[in-house]
Amino acid sequence: MKVTKTELEGVLIIEPDVHGDHRGWFTESYNKQEFLKHGIDIDFVQDNHSFSAQKGTLRGIHFQIEPKAQTKLVRCTRGKVLDVAVDLRKESPTFKKWIYIELSTDNHVQLLIPKGFGHAFLTLSEETEIQYKVDEYYSKEHDRSVVFNDTDLNINWNVYNPILSDKDKIAPSLKSIFYL
Repeated sequence: MKVTKTELEGVLIIEPDVHGDHRGWFTESYNKQEFLKHGIDIDFVQDNHSFSAQKGTLRGIHFQIEPKAQTKLVRCTRGKVLDVAVDLRKESPTFKKWIYIELSTDNHVQLLIPKGFGHAFLTLSEETEIQYKVDEYYSKEHDRSVVFNDTDLNINWNVYNPILSDKDKIAPSLKSIFYL
C-alpha cells in the first residue's frame, strides 16, 4: 500500500496493492494492520454506499459538525468520479483550500478525508458507485452542507449544469456558516 500526503494536513491518497492476472484482480481495500503501519489509526463504525445513475451528478459539499464530525475513507467501486476534500477548519492555515482527485474502478485509489473537512464528488461516468467508511455514525442533527459553487472556494468543477439533490440546491454559502 502506498500512502501519499497532500498539501492539506491529514488528507491522504491511498493506493492499495492490486494483484491481477488473466482472471481479473484482487485488492485489500482496507486492512487495519497496514493502515497502522502508515500511522493511520481510525476506528471505522459505518460503511456507506452511494449510487448515481447519471454522469454529471454532484453530491456535496457535505460534512458533520462536532461532536459528530466524521473521518471518511472514500473509494469508487463503479465508474469514475472527481472527489473533492475542502478544509473547513477555520483556524487551519489551509482553511477554504481544497484538492480533488479522480477515483475510479480502474485506478483503485482512495482518499482519506479527516474530521473538519467537507466532502463532495462529481460523477464522470454513468452508473457510478462510491463506497466510504466513516468513524462516526450519521447524525441528521449535525449534518451540514456548503453550496457546491461557493465563490469563497472557487472549485472548478468543469460542469455547467450539474445534477443536484434538493438539499444541495439550497445549501448555504461558506460565509453564512462561518460568518466570514
